Amino acid sequence: MSKISIITIVYNNIRDIEFTIQSVVKQTYRNVEYIIIDGLSTDGTLDVIKKYSEHIDLLISEKDNGIYDAMNKGLAKATGEYVLFLNSGDELYEATTLEKIFSGEEDADIYYGETKLVDEHRQILGDRRHKTPEHFNWRSFRYGMNICHQAIYIKRSLTVPYDTSYKLSADIDWVIKAAKKSSHIVNVNDYVAKYLVGGMSQKRHKQSLNERFTIFKKHYGTIPNLLNHGVIALRLLIFRLKHGKTRD
Repeated sequence: MSKISIITIVYNNIRDIEFTIQSVVKQTYRNVEYIIIDGLSTDGTLDVIKKYSEHIDLLISEKDNGIYDAMNKGLAKATGEYVLFLNSGDELYEATTLEKIFSGEEDADIYYGETKLVDEHRQILGDRRHKTPEHFNWRSFRYGMNICHQAIYIKRSLTVPYDTSYKLSADIDWVIKAAKKSSHIVNVNDYVAKYLVGGMSQKRHKQSLNERFTIFKKHYGTIPNLLNHGVIALRLLIFRLKHGKTRD
């Protein structure tokens, strides 16, 4: 039974943190290491976290230099065979999510699945605009991040620290780097996460897009990246015409 390290990053999010913690605590799969990295919250978030202290293997509460610095702290402390980043406000899809992923015989480098979007009232809004690929490898992100960060489990031995020169999109770079080292990637063909819409990358959308362009150029090359972004723009236009709005 593989040990899973779940890492939650939080700062002043008393409204949502309990939903995330409860989704981990109620898992039927028991070999879980739960790590919470708090940015020295002052709004009561720590009081909520401490209610669940018996279920939390490690809590660090201190100032950090941004979300990816905090995520690196969690990654450095993780001891599980696989790691998952489930940040404050996001949830594991249901109580049997981990059981479904890790109860089989397959020994994958990466497991991934589908995500539902939820609003601040925990109402399901639907699926992400970027459809999860049936088969995934490091080239699969060339048209956009089509797997939610909260829905991908990676062998810790394949991971490296997040590149903190990126402020909003280092998770894309991180997944691509791990996927390049992977030889066996498994689609669990099920919903595995609920993602709370309205995160920092959506609030600073232009900066996020610029970082993504830089990351894709680094991994896929300048000319292919320009062509791929033409495809992305066309798909986005078609989506807007059909739906009148966008989803990540």
